[in-house]
Parts: sequence; structure tokens; C-alpha cells
Amino acid sequence: MRAHAPIGPALVLAGLVAGILGGEAAGASDARSALVLTGAAFAAAGLVTRRGARLLIAVLAFAVLGTAVSERALHGLEVSPLTTPIARRAGVTARVTLVDDPDSTRFSTWVLVRVDSFAIAHHRVRDGGRRRVLVRASGDAAPRLRLLAAGERAVLRGWLETLSGFDRRWRWRHAVGTLRAYDLLGARPARSPLDRVANATRAAVLRGSETLAPGDRALLAGFLLGDTRGVPPAVVESFRRAGLTHLVAVSGENVAFVLALFAPILRRLSLLGRCAGGITVLVVFGTMTRWEPSVARAISMSVIALVAGYLGRPASGVRLLALAVIALLVVDPFLVHSVGFQLSCGASLGIALLARPITARLPGPRWVREVLGVTTAAQLGVAPVLIPVFGSMPLVALPANLVAVPLAAPLTVWGLGSGVVGGAIRPAAPQVSALLTVPTAALLHALVAIADVASRVPVAIDGRAACGLVALSSLAVALAWTTRQRRTRRDKPEHKVRPDATYVPPR
Repeated sequence: MRAHAPIGPALVLAGLVAGILGGEAAGASDARSALVLTGAAFAAAGLVTRRGARLLIAVLAFAVLGTAVSERALHGLEVSPLTTPIARRAGVTARVTLVDDPDSTRFSTWVLVRVDSFAIAHHRVRDGGRRRVLVRASGDAAPRLRLLAAGERAVLRGWLETLSGFDRRWRWRHAVGTLRAYDLLGARPARSPLDRVANATRAAVLRGSETLAPGDRALLAGFLLGDTRGVPPAVVESFRRAGLTHLVAVSGENVAFVLALFAPILRRLSLLGRCAGGITVLVVFGTMTRWEPSVARAISMSVIALVAGYLGRPASGVRLLALAVIALLVVDPFLVHSVGFQLSCGASLGIALLARPITARLPGPRWVREVLGVTTAAQLGVAPVLIPVFGSMPLVALPANLVAVPLAAPLTVWGLGSGVVGGAIRPAAPQVSALLTVPTAALLHALVAIADVASRVPVAIDGRAACGLVALSSLAVALAWTTRQRRTRRDKPEHKVRPDATYVPPR
């Protein structure tokens, strides 16, 4: 049976995005009236019986909801317990919780944190409202801060100021200002049990790769966890020029591989147990990867798919993508400005819409056609984002992905499994632990070689070339459709009426 096109979720998503952009244009507000109007619209949609009218009201309701969440997000940036200290560039002692893992250069460290509480000079301690600030640490605080991990807590001393220059982009991650820290007074482990489990699992995965060279270990962390902080800039640039950056950004492939690792255990559980166990695995993995936008998109789709399967209502890929994006944008409307989120959604949409038709029309063995079809669909899906943002898209990305993607699957599965096992047995059997990393190193070097060779191909598609290709493709499709229609008319048999035949009117 043919699945219905997800017109409803697509229109709701369009209304939500339009509302978010409209809310940003309107400016900051507590949006109480918009929230009341949203509730009334949802209630009206529940009372209406006609499908078309209900869909129209739902689209309008989500448009108003998008406006409300956008205005409230902006209001949270402008009105907070830190607004006055930031405006006065006040010196503070702040208790913070790290949102991400710190990034650093030789003399400085920066990381996004939540301010739990703060004190100005010798005044009383104030509630920080868990507002986010960008910490830029220097001096003795920098090398100590870079040793911490997401979820852990620290006490920092420095001064607050507004975001300026290139740091203004951190507003889209809900940062209200900058904390220039020059001293780290103390640090504590993560308070959240989920953060503690995720950090311990993350350390266990990476512990088994300690025998690798530093560059290989950093690249493996990128493949497994999306952590590219230690990857040499030259390697990052070669992957970018080859169109292979998505391999070191955790996405749907990694989520699928993680679920495949736990599949033998999940199959032994009941239907409800599989659903709950799968969601638990996904939440822990998302915390391990610090909930990057691409990870959040992939995990949201997987959670919706698990719940839909448990309820006996499986959904198509496009519907899952639309529902996941709607949920994420309601939670965080600033995701519309995340290039990583846009690329992830574009690739998923391209695969859901184009992978099967492209695969069906390609010659050759099935496994080659599937890899080439999925890769082509993903590249077509990200092109509308890559070309406007980066100016061009490497033409070599398609063949490079065709060769590299089949190596990424065994690298992820083997890297996760051997990392945990190797880290556990390393104290007792270091030779065996080192032996387990040999396939990992071989796969890493093969991928680096592919990226290096592909990055040397200078041909790329810019905006004008893309427009020309779209025009030629549209013309080719129109000609093919016209030719098919003419052939159908020509091959259609003509029914001639004999002179002596009795006319029978159609029923």
C-alpha cells in the first residue's frame, strides 16, 4: 500500500519556521498573549471535524507558537540576572556548569557554561538563573579549565562583558555574555547521573585508543563522538575540500551503528522493553556527543520511530524528519541558524526523497547502486545549504563518499567495541589492547588518504554552475516527460467502429 505524502507535517513545519523568523523580526517579548492565542488555536483545531480546516488551524497555531518561542528566547537573552553585571563589566566569582567540552589554543581556553550562582565583590551570592555565558579563560585558569568535561562544575573568577565581534554568533546558542576568567578556584564532578554515566562511557571508549598516535586518536574521537578538537587543521581542511566533513560529525549513521551494537540485547526484551531500552541508549549516546544539532536531529527521529513502532503506527522517513524538526525547533528556535542542523536536515531529506528513485535507475550490482544512490541523494540534499554558505560544493564529493562511506561503518562499529574492550583489558593485557587498535589505525589511515587525494581535485560547483545544472536537469526531465507522453499516445491502440456495428453507450 502506498504511503500518503506527509503534507500535514510539512505545512506545520513551514508555519513554525515562518513564525520563528517572524518572532525574531518582532523582537524580544514574554509572548504571553501569543501563548494564549496558541492554546486557543490548538483547542479550536481539536474541535473542528473537517480535515482541511483542522490542518489550516494547526498551521496557524504552530506559526503563532513559533513566534512565541522565538520572542521568549530573545527575551531570555536580554532580561536575566546577569544583564546588569554584564552592562557594568562587573567582576564576579561564578559557580558554573560546563555545557560543552572546552576548546583551547596554547594560551587560552573557551567553553559555553551555565551560571548557577555568582557574587560581585563581597556582596551576597545571587542566583544566575542558569543563563549561559561564553567563558574565555586566560592565565592560570586556561590550562586547568581545559581538563574539565561537559557536565562538570567549576568556580571561576573574572569579569563579565557583552559578546563582541565573532563571539556574537554564540547568541544563537543562548549565550547572554562573556566571562573573562583569569582564575579557577575549584572544580567538582558532574552532578547529573546522566552526565556522569555519559562521561564515564566516553572515557571508556577513548581509553582503548591510547596506544594510537595522537593524530589518529583525535581523528577517531571525531568519527565516534564528533569531537574534532584535537584533529590537525590540515586534516580538517582536506576532509572539508573532499566533501567528507560529515564523517567526523556524528549523525544518523552513528546513531544507527550504536543501535546495531545493542540490537542483540534489545531483541531479548519485550516490545516495551525494546522501546525503552533503545531510547535509553540514544539518550546516553546523545549526552556523550554533547547533543550536537546533527545528533539531536538523528536521535529525535530515532525516538519517534521507536515510539511509532511500539504503537503500531510506523511512519515514513519524511514524516519522521518533519516531526523531529518540529519538536526540536519548539524546544530551541535558534536551531534555524545552525548550519550543522541545516546540513543534517538537508541530507536526511535528500535521502528520504531521492535515494530510492536514484538507486532504481542506476546500473550495476545492488550494493554499489545503494551506496551511490544514498550518497548522491545526500549530496543533492545538502547542496542548497553548502553553496550559499560556503560558496561552492566540491564535485569530487560524490566519488570520494562512494569510496569512504563503506569504510566508515566498520570503523565506527569496531572503534566503539574495541575501544571499550581494549580499555578494560589494557591494565592486564596491554599487548592485546594494542593489537585491537591495528584495524582501527588501518581504517583511519585509509580514510585520511582518500580525503587527501580527493582534496587535491580543484573542480567545484559554485552558485552559477548549480543554477545551470538545475536548468539543464529541468529541461531534461521536461523533454523525457514529453517524449514519454508522445510515445504513449502513439502506442495506444485506436478503436475503430465498423459500419455495421451496433452502438452501445457507455455505462
